[in-house]
Amino acid sequence: MMRVLVVDCDDHTAETLVRRLVRNGHRVSRVRSGREALHCFDRADLVLLDLALPDMDGIEVCGEIRARGSTPVITFTAKDTELDRVLSLRAGADDCLVKPFGYRELTARMHAILRRTGARRSTAAVAHGDLRIDPCSRQVRVGERIVDVTRKEFDLLMLLASRPETIVSRGDLIAQVWSDEWSVSSRTVDAHVSALRTKLGDSGWIVAVRGVGYRIGRGRAE
Repeated sequence: MMRVLVVDCDDHTAETLVRRLVRNGHRVSRVRSGREALHCFDRADLVLLDLALPDMDGIEVCGEIRARGSTPVITFTAKDTELDRVLSLRAGADDCLVKPFGYRELTARMHAILRRTGARRSTAAVAHGDLRIDPCSRQVRVGERIVDVTRKEFDLLMLLASRPETIVSRGDLIAQVWSDEWSVSSRTVDAHVSALRTKLGDSGWIVAVRGVGYRIGRGRAE
């Protein structure tokens, strides 16, 4: 789940985008102007900024957001020209998409950006009972035992463990762990969870919530 701020004065396109983001488990706020965006962008994990705003130039808004903090920004432009994309990136945008764009492409770019910025922000190990996950070494331990996991298994476990008491949907797991792949189903998630439970030595480490997804549990060290 991300906190996403949509900055777009076009009700039709903005409302459609907001509905899809909410349906995929994100917390979404929407504003219609640049000034509103500058008042609340710091409460979001990611800003989706249309450059065509009624009160300010979108490039200026992007530059102000970047000057005030490190919140990632993806800009949208209706002009299929190199200039808007170059100006966006120079102003500090992390990416720029030309409208109309596919929703799956947008979410892939969102999660790619969040992976990069998240890796820079979070290097602290996560401890959950006897389970310890170190993002720097990408090492998993249960008690004193080192658990050999694949890259996707590590990412899935890290995501669950970093959200204690939170149920993470299969859709959210696919979007964040497999954002660079197109043909992934819920069966892929279930197979990775099954493999992780076996490697961790106790199925209680990952709890299934019927019809929703998974959450980190309280397993035991062998």
